Amino acid sequence: QLVESGGGLVQPGGSLGLSCATSGSIFDVNSMGWYRQAPGEQREWVASITRSNVREYVASVKGRFTISTDNAKNTTVYLQMTSVKFEDTAVYYCNVVDSSLKLQPWGQGTQVTVSS
Repeated sequence: QLVESGGGLVQPGGSLGLSCATSGSIFDVNSMGWYRQAPGEQREWVASITRSNVREYVASVKGRFTISTDNAKNTTVYLQMTSVKFEDTAVYYCNVVDSSLKLQPWGQGTQVTVSS
């Protein structure tokens, strides 16, 4: 149901845009978000956006990443990454919290590697 894309290799200080398409079968979206998992680390929350467009970010990416959606459709969520750092290297996943406050099954994720 969740298909992430847009990952790749980027140099420190560069930019990259991620996209996540949902199947459209998720009803009553409460919020959409991005998560990441670095090698040897647990998956962590990165950013989220609610139906009313309230955006929140983990401190480490605030001011550098921007989350957005296709507005009323709530079928695609984006993550614009700027001024990337080595520590942003991870597999990035999106997810959707529905009206029951449940996450959906995880997708495959998309690899982001920051390297010079």
